[in-house]
Amino acid sequence: MSKGAVTREAILDTASSLARSVGLGGITIGTLASRAELSKSGLYAHFKSKESLQVQVLEHTRARFVAQVVAPALTAPRGEARIRALFENWLAWDQQPGGCLFVAASSELDDQPGPVRERLVRDQQDWLDSIAEVFRTGVSEGQFSGSPEQFAFELDGVMLSHHMSSRLLADGLSVERARVAFEALLDRARV
Repeated sequence: MSKGAVTREAILDTASSLARSVGLGGITIGTLASRAELSKSGLYAHFKSKESLQVQVLEHTRARFVAQVVAPALTAPRGEARIRALFENWLAWDQQPGGCLFVAASSELDDQPGPVRERLVRDQQDWLDSIAEVFRTGVSEGQFSGSPEQFAFELDGVMLSHHMSSRLLADGLSVERARVAFEALLDRARV
């Protein structure tokens, strides 16, 4: 990897971390330059605009999400073990400082048209499609029945509820409550 690519990765790591606490809209070239210990002009050379930076932060975070949440789950056996791994990996993802950037950005961008929102919509749809596909493999294995899309919708609802309970309400039981809701969802889906 070139020096420029290494610098860019470091900047995007810093920006992703910052966005978890201040939102995508809260990232400014000046704040990020200060955190990344770069000049504003040096940072601008990498991103050209705040919107470009925000889109690239989402793309960077997505790559991390796939590597930490989705890919490891796909190594579990098809069916219930895989859906459990996906859920547990997501819980660990949401428990990092600032929580899940995609959940936070969803509230921030839900009514904001433009390329940043469009990127987030694609990422969210891909996530729901991934959950549905993992469930679908469980159906083909004879472990589950029902609509993969409905299961994905409900599991995402459990995850969103966990995020709100954990982040906003500081409920120390949010993980346990999410696991209880997940088990109820699995009980209904099992053949």
